[in-house]
Amino acid sequence: MKKEPTLQAQYVVSSETHKQCPKADRPEFAFIGRSNVGKSSLINLITGSTKLARTSATPGKTRLINHFDIIDTDKKKWYLVDLPGYGYAATVSQKARRNWGNMIESYIRKRENLISLFVLIDSRHEPQPIDIDFINQLGEWQIPFSIIFTKIDKNKPGATKRNVEQFTNRLLENWEALPPVFLTSAVTKVGRSEILDHIRTLIKS
Repeated sequence: MKKEPTLQAQYVVSSETHKQCPKADRPEFAFIGRSNVGKSSLINLITGSTKLARTSATPGKTRLINHFDIIDTDKKKWYLVDLPGYGYAATVSQKARRNWGNMIESYIRKRENLISLFVLIDSRHEPQPIDIDFINQLGEWQIPFSIIFTKIDKNKPGATKRNVEQFTNRLLENWEALPPVFLTSAVTKVGRSEILDHIRTLIKS
């Protein structure tokens, strides 16, 4: 099997607000999902690194807007952004939840170089209202996004297919058409090339 090339990826900065983020001088792609959805593992998969984003068994560890500088295989530069989850750990105070929510909304709506948001969904579960509500909110804000189903290696193929179909059918209750959808596994590396191809297409368009 041909080995896929590794991107050049480097941590840049963690910011408390969108105003503190790096200069908006290149395309930016942000990743978000409920806590413990496998976001850090997916970011490491995409970049070809095992240590770039910190993985943790404890939900809610990402609490800032984390920027990573990416140099693609064709020397194109873009930012990959790791956002805090929108399903917060039970130990987090209500004030912290509000602050996170405000930070996420401000970044998503005001970051001028944000090309697309990738919303991560745990493929092991049936549709969760918090995910559906968040995606519907993106529609109201008119934010371009894609959906990434994670952890498909944890399921039997039939369960993944069923959960994905149930989720997309729920979306179609409010949406005329679906955004791009990707199935991924940080273990088997499924989905990496498809996501990178999509990002490269968006950069060129």
